[in-house]
Amino acid sequence: MAQVEKRKPSAPAPLEWEYAPAPEAREIVQIRERYCLFIGGEEVEPRTGEWFPSISPSTEETLFEVALAGEADVDLAVGAARDAFENGWSELAPSERAKYLFRIARLLQERSRELAVAESLDGGKPIRESRDLDIPLAAAHFFYYAGWADKLEYAFPNRTPRPLGVAAQIIPWNFPLLMLAWKIAPALACGNTVVLKPAETTPLTAMIFADVCRQAELPPGVVNLVTGDGTTGAHLVRHEGIDKLAFTGSTEVGKLIMRELAGRDVRMTLELGGKAANIVFDDAALDQAIEGIVNGIYFNQGHVCCAGSRLLVQESIYEPLIEKLKRRLTTLRVGDPLDKNTDVGAINSLAQLEKIRELVASGEAEGAEIFQPACQLPERGYWFVPTVFTNVAQSYRIAQEEIFGPVLSVLTFRTPEEAVEKANNTPYGLSAGVWTEKGSRILWMVERLRAGVVWANTFNRFDPTSPFGGYRESGFGREGGRHGLEPYLRLE
Repeated sequence: MAQVEKRKPSAPAPLEWEYAPAPEAREIVQIRERYCLFIGGEEVEPRTGEWFPSISPSTEETLFEVALAGEADVDLAVGAARDAFENGWSELAPSERAKYLFRIARLLQERSRELAVAESLDGGKPIRESRDLDIPLAAAHFFYYAGWADKLEYAFPNRTPRPLGVAAQIIPWNFPLLMLAWKIAPALACGNTVVLKPAETTPLTAMIFADVCRQAELPPGVVNLVTGDGTTGAHLVRHEGIDKLAFTGSTEVGKLIMRELAGRDVRMTLELGGKAANIVFDDAALDQAIEGIVNGIYFNQGHVCCAGSRLLVQESIYEPLIEKLKRRLTTLRVGDPLDKNTDVGAINSLAQLEKIRELVASGEAEGAEIFQPACQLPERGYWFVPTVFTNVAQSYRIAQEEIFGPVLSVLTFRTPEEAVEKANNTPYGLSAGVWTEKGSRILWMVERLRAGVVWANTFNRFDPTSPFGGYRESGFGREGGRHGLEPYLRLE
């Protein structure tokens, strides 16, 4: 038998891992110096003659200028949408409408790398999230609703579905392109036309989407984009020519919109704030739960309306869970959103950063114990260290108010009944999470949690076939799935 050659002992594994920079190429997206409004299939300069800058939250540089739409601009956009609705789009064969949606979906896929870079530059989120979640899901929504366009009579048996008309849509800054897809795709599939206002701080991907509409040869006026601040959104809400209003944003603005539209024949869906409970029982797979907790609150810097910002832990596993969670936080990498190694990017704006700081300061003042891992933040830009609060009482502001940042509040419970009571003890009702090995316990909790979406042994998972929405101060109506078609239809 041949003598086996003895291998030399390998070098010991390094105790610390250093990540070499892995930046995505910024040059992939060609940003123009100035973007006009997109009305009637054409670029239109604002009648206000005013423009405002879009600031990159990671560098504080001005990326471009965008038009500030006024009342006259909004009126022009609604008129273009009405003309497109009445002169072709609403009467177009559903199978033909589907072709346009399929074409848009394919274009989003073809331009996915460009869109991902634009999303991270303009919004501050890590490129991995833009690349792997936001853009693929946006395309998936157009694919999904393209499939429904010629099957509406099967979605609502024994009813005759008719489009409403002009849909006014206002989206937030945390998922700019995905929120655009959530709203535009079902509206077009049902035969409506759209006037959409992107968020003031993140208009870039909406402007690129205007070019996608041109590439798809979408008829002029079917999709119109008006950029601006809150006053632009107010003009759109007040306009007498809209038939449907879809809004995603803060609860405070949602209440103002409800007051404005009270008594008017305008359909309305509101997806508002949240303060989701992420509930971990003592039989849960602890390491899996830790990853779900991190994904639930530090994904997109906590800029998620359904973020698991309240962690409810069964007392018997509180200490080992907190120990593991703190250790996991030390591995999160905060920094350049365009670096593929980055886990937590930049806070979207200075105003949002100040709000986060104010609520964190209130948590410390009220007596909660704060933990923040050692973290070297970039010198420029808007940044906040991933934070965990323990010893939190139900009455603390950090347990009741939506922080919309990378801040987690930890509470404990002993019994499932207590977990349900604490989870429901907020004015919100958007989402929740349950971690346990017992299927019967999951079903028991789901029946009692007052939340529109409940995840089991996972968190922040989205699919175009699944409806999403909340109760109470988290709004009403559903987006996604077959349920997302109904708000855009008149069923006769």
